[in-house]
Amino acid sequence: MNIKRAKEEIKDAIEAYFLKDEYGDYVIPTVRQRPILLIGAPGIGKTQIMEQIARECRVGLVSYTITHHTRQSAIGLPFISKENFAGQEYAVTEYTMSEIVASIYQKMEKTGIKEGILFIDEINCVSETLAPAMLQFLQCKSFGNHQIPQGWLIVAAGNPPEYNKSVREFDVVTMDRVKKIDVEPDFEAWKVYAYREHIHAAVISYLNTKPLHFYKMETTVDGKFFATPRGWEDLSRLIQVYEKLGKSVDRDVIVQYLQHPKIAKDFSNYLELYYKYQTDYQIEEIFQGHIHEGMLKKISHASFDEKLSVISLLLAKCSNQFRMYCELEGVMTMLHSQLLLVKEGLLGVQGSQPLVFLEDVQQHLLAEREQKMRAELLTVSEKKRYLEVEDFLGVCIVRAKKQGLEDGAAVFQMVRENFARKKQRFDESYQLAGSYLERSFDFLEAAFGSGQELVTFITELNTNYYSMHFLQHYDCERYYQYNKNLLFEENHRELIQKIDVLLS
Repeated sequence: MNIKRAKEEIKDAIEAYFLKDEYGDYVIPTVRQRPILLIGAPGIGKTQIMEQIARECRVGLVSYTITHHTRQSAIGLPFISKENFAGQEYAVTEYTMSEIVASIYQKMEKTGIKEGILFIDEINCVSETLAPAMLQFLQCKSFGNHQIPQGWLIVAAGNPPEYNKSVREFDVVTMDRVKKIDVEPDFEAWKVYAYREHIHAAVISYLNTKPLHFYKMETTVDGKFFATPRGWEDLSRLIQVYEKLGKSVDRDVIVQYLQHPKIAKDFSNYLELYYKYQTDYQIEEIFQGHIHEGMLKKISHASFDEKLSVISLLLAKCSNQFRMYCELEGVMTMLHSQLLLVKEGLLGVQGSQPLVFLEDVQQHLLAEREQKMRAELLTVSEKKRYLEVEDFLGVCIVRAKKQGLEDGAAVFQMVRENFARKKQRFDESYQLAGSYLERSFDFLEAAFGSGQELVTFITELNTNYYSMHFLQHYDCERYYQYNKNLLFEENHRELIQKIDVLLS
C-alpha cells in the first residue's frame, strides 16, 4: 500500500487499541495490541508520517533510530541486588531501566499525555548483540525487565533487504506477533501531501511529467544511485529559500539531494526552463488581466511539456493565494472565538479593569500555545495562528493604553474596530484568490479552448488541499462546469473499459 493508506491504517489502529470500555479497560487487551511493523524503501516517508499521526491523534511520540543504540542503552545496565529465597540470601543480576522506556515516562511527565506511540526506526538493521533484544521487544513489548507502559502503541520501521546489507530477517514466531504493513512509493499519494506542504511547483510539475523519477534506486558498477521523496522534499525547501536569497540552484546543487546523476541533470534542465517560461509567458501579466496575442500564439505551438509547465506556473500562483486565504481563515476563526470571550468580559464583570482582563486573555493564549508546543501537538501554521492572535491582543492593549481607555465598553469598541481591519484584509485575500482563479481560466480558455490542458488544470486543482478548501467557499461556475465534464469523461471511460472486459 502507499504511505497515505499506511498512515490511515496506523490511525485506525490507535483508535481501536485506545478504545476503553465502561470500566476504563482497553477493549483490545494490551497483550493483543500487536506492534505495527512498517517495511518499505528508504526515504518514502515512514518516519515523517509518525509526527503527523501523533499530532492528528493528539497522542505523544517517542522516536528512536535503534541502530544508534547499544545493547546497554536499549536494555539498561546490569547491577547486583540481594534477594531472599527460602531463608537464603542470593546475589541477583538486575537491570536499570532502559533509556527508551525511561523516555516514555519522561514524555508523559513533560506533556501530561498518557497515551502515545513508541516509534523504533531501522529495527531490522540492529547489531548482532542487540538483535535478541529487538525480538523480545516485538514479542513481549519490553526492553530488558521493563514493560512498555500501557496505552503506548509500538510502531517499528525497517527497510527491505535489497536496500540495506545489514537487514536481518525476523523469524515466523516474531512476525506472527506483529501487524505488518508493506509500504510502496506512490507519486499520486505523495502529490496530495506535496500540495498541502507547499512543495515547490517545479518539483510537482516535473514529477507530473516523469513520475518514474519520483523514486529511483539503481545499483551500478559505480555504486548506488537514487532519488527519493525525502530528497525531492528537501531539495524543494532549498530551492524556495535560494529564491528568496537570490541564489541559483544548478545541477551541482541538485545532485547533492537527488543522488542520481541522470535525474539531477534532467531536473536541472527542467528548472532552468521553468524559470524561463515564467518570463516568456509573462505570468504576472496574466494575473493582472492582460493576455497578449503573442503569448497565445507562442503557447499554441509549444510542446506538451512546455504547456504543462505554464499550467504549473498558473497553479503555483493560485495555490500560494489559496494557502494565504486558508491561513488567514484559521486566524480569523480563532480571533472570532477570542472576540466573543473579550466581549463577554469587557461588557460584563471585567469592564472595570479592561486592560488587566485583556492581558489575562493574552497570557492564557500564550500558556495554551506553550503547553501544546511541549506536547508537540502544533503544526507550524497552528503555531503562527496563535502568535498572530496574541499579537492582535497585544496591539489592542498598547492602543488602549495610548488612548487612555479605562472603560470596558470603550476598549471593546476599539478591539472591534481592529478586528474589522483584520476582516477587511481577510476579505481582500478571498477576492484576490478568486480573481487569480478566474484569470487562470481566462488564459487557459483563450489558449486551449476546452482541451486536455484544462482537464489537467482541473485535475491538479482537485488534488490540491488549499484549492479544494477555497472552492468550498468560492462559487466558480467554470470550475464546476469543467469538473462535471471531467467526471463524465472518467465515468464514460470506466464504462467502456468494463464493456471491453465483458466482451474479451
